[in-house]
Amino acid sequence: MGFLNSMNISGSALTAQRLRMDVIAENIANANTTRTATGQPYRRRLVLFGERNAKLPFSDYLSTAQSAVGKGVRVTQIIEDESPMKIMYDPSHPDCDENGYVRMPNVDTVKEMIDMMSATRSYEANVTAINAFKNMAMKSFDIGK
Repeated sequence: MGFLNSMNISGSALTAQRLRMDVIAENIANANTTRTATGQPYRRRLVLFGERNAKLPFSDYLSTAQSAVGKGVRVTQIIEDESPMKIMYDPSHPDCDENGYVRMPNVDTVKEMIDMMSATRSYEANVTAINAFKNMAMKSFDIGK
């Protein structure tokens, strides 16, 4: 494992979690968007992570004598949540149907805030890991004095 691999791994996690927070913020911002460019209500988006530069599946690492040190994390894709839209009765809304019902986005702001807290904690944990690595590197320089 190279000298800076720990920093690269945590750095990739910082980038991935920042994108996750951006997507969550977009979901919250569009929680009441009933009409997008396609004419449909906004659909909640989710971020999927995967191992960066994965060469073997994790199960293969367990069955071989190779080191199981990964290369970090990456965003594999951003998908739309296929859960059903919320239905709200509001006959005065411009996007209501003939019965007065409006299809609202499938965004639950409480769930989004919980996801945001999780992403923030992951981000903070990786910042702490980077700081620990920097402290260890500085201590190694002190040994050489």
